[in-house]
Amino acid sequence: MNLLGKLNWNAIPFDQPIIMGASGGMVLVIVLILGWITLKGYVPYLWREWITSVDHKRIGIMYIILALIMLLRGFADALMMRGQQALAAGGAQGYLPPEHFDQIFSAHGTIMIFFMAMPFVIGMMNFVVPLQLGVRDMAFPTLNSVALGLTASGILLTNISLAVGEFSKAGWVAYPPLSELQFSPGVGVDYYLWALQISGVGTLMTGINFVATILKTRAPGMSYMRMPVFCWTSLAANLLIVAAFPVLTATLAMLLLDRYLGFHFFTTDGQGNAMMYVNLFWVWGHPEVYILVLPAFGIFSEVVSTFSGKPLFGYRSMVAATMAICVLSFVVWLHHFFTMGAGANVNGFFGVMTMIIAVPTGVKVFNWLFTMYGGRIRFTVPILWSIGFMVTFVIGGMTGVLMAVPPADFQLHNSLFLIAHFHNVIIGGTVFGLMAGYNYWFPKAFGFKLDERWGRVSFWCWLVGFYLAFMPLYALGLMGMTRRMQHYDVASWQPWLVVAAVGVVVILAGIVCQVIQLVVSIRDREQLKVTADPWNGRTLEWATASPPPAWNFAVFPQVTDLDALWNKKQRERTQAQPPKERKFEPIEMPKNSATGFIMAFFAVVTGFALIWHIWWMAGAGAIGVFLTMLAFAFRNEEEIEIPADQIARFEQANQAEVAV
Repeated sequence: MNLLGKLNWNAIPFDQPIIMGASGGMVLVIVLILGWITLKGYVPYLWREWITSVDHKRIGIMYIILALIMLLRGFADALMMRGQQALAAGGAQGYLPPEHFDQIFSAHGTIMIFFMAMPFVIGMMNFVVPLQLGVRDMAFPTLNSVALGLTASGILLTNISLAVGEFSKAGWVAYPPLSELQFSPGVGVDYYLWALQISGVGTLMTGINFVATILKTRAPGMSYMRMPVFCWTSLAANLLIVAAFPVLTATLAMLLLDRYLGFHFFTTDGQGNAMMYVNLFWVWGHPEVYILVLPAFGIFSEVVSTFSGKPLFGYRSMVAATMAICVLSFVVWLHHFFTMGAGANVNGFFGVMTMIIAVPTGVKVFNWLFTMYGGRIRFTVPILWSIGFMVTFVIGGMTGVLMAVPPADFQLHNSLFLIAHFHNVIIGGTVFGLMAGYNYWFPKAFGFKLDERWGRVSFWCWLVGFYLAFMPLYALGLMGMTRRMQHYDVASWQPWLVVAAVGVVVILAGIVCQVIQLVVSIRDREQLKVTADPWNGRTLEWATASPPPAWNFAVFPQVTDLDALWNKKQRERTQAQPPKERKFEPIEMPKNSATGFIMAFFAVVTGFALIWHIWWMAGAGAIGVFLTMLAFAFRNEEEIEIPADQIARFEQANQAEVAV
């Protein structure tokens, strides 16, 4: 019996200089960072204040840091793909062999959807939602930490595949029969499956946590119709997570059973049905689009209202549109495979439903425009991202409605037109929204603003680069170029792909500008320092100090209407009453816990062992997970008490800032 299963020295691709160079560079950067942290003596601080923290704000920031790192990792794949396609025309073969190119486009989609966009969205919700609700933490703080750990475990497994073994070559959707053992006998698909299963469990935990938090732990007086729109869109997104992610988990579990135990859920020669995988995958997949984009819609609502100096136009219609999208997103999945042969009736129904779901989205766009109309707009970086979104997302939405027509979809299916549409929606919607939120809430998280000049340069690079990178793909799709081509013979396609490659380089310039923006902002943080309410905000997160204390609110705010902070400020200006002296009471807060970190460690051990069939290690990892859960269940001390005098000192020191 081999103690290391399928693992041996052949798993490391020594004959691939690009892979070995990237792996070596990644390992070197990690070693340098860990060495610097150790030499500076930061390890105890990081362990105490961050790694074991269950504070929703710190967990949210860690999610966002993970997402930004994976943005760089996934974007490197995009650069390589576009560079390869710009070169590989006719007799030229480019610089990426086909099997490496297949891994790159599979890793790009997987990383950007599951490990960049999802952690970014969840991080933003983690930081903001409890503050907007006027509460002190999430409903289940330690579960929040465990969910972060499992997400990080999935990310780590995906990146280990770069150096040990290989990643999936079956695309980010892993359709059978290509992802079955017969056609993908290596460990690439197994890396994909176990990374997604582990991180998916963490995402489901997050969804449950947010639904419980929003429904059960709002500030006194905050009824549903007094919640900020971002809380509504977060609720809708997390309801979708709770409903959709179990479907993905079950689907991937069936594929794992096919690969590991010889089951035949999706193998045609064993009386399985490969199209059932496609059905189940997109039952999760299309709600996933709205899991990503609905929180971005909430961000735009907050940003547009704040920087227009007006209440959001049509608040109730915005809430209704959000919940309509939440429901309708589950009845449009089949438009991803109109060419399956389901028949005219089925295709017609899903085509009509796809057009209908565009209606509530249109309601939102008009509400944002009407909010801006007549307002005194301040053209800050967040509002620039919002305006860029409105133009870009509407274009992407219109191309989506076009593909909702089954005869048109038959022509455009599997072409670069589809790739252009998908990126038009996800980058123009989700990524632009996340960048708006990143610039908008950064001063709340760290107490100083991001540099406006570099922020503007970054925005324009992203916007111009996006149009250069993806508009040519619409033309190429109409010309008949299919997706995922490592090489092509039609010379007339090459100029379009060169323009697309230039666009990706311009986006890279935007990312570099964002890195510079962060460095410059940290350097000049004293000049960029802010108070609690730098934007003259409308919602409760701007009522706390910047950055907020661990307890968020010394006294729970009393909410009497929508835009609670804005209306309180207006009343104080008109009534001019002297501030009341407040009495503070001790506050109980959840104790830091290493549970999330330990669970993440054992999850990586278990996942890696299952990928390589190292059964003793998989058993040890599973036992470690079980014992960690047991230790947490029988813990003695759940909470710590923050003394009233400590709270009073903080409030007195920040008296000019705190508005509640």
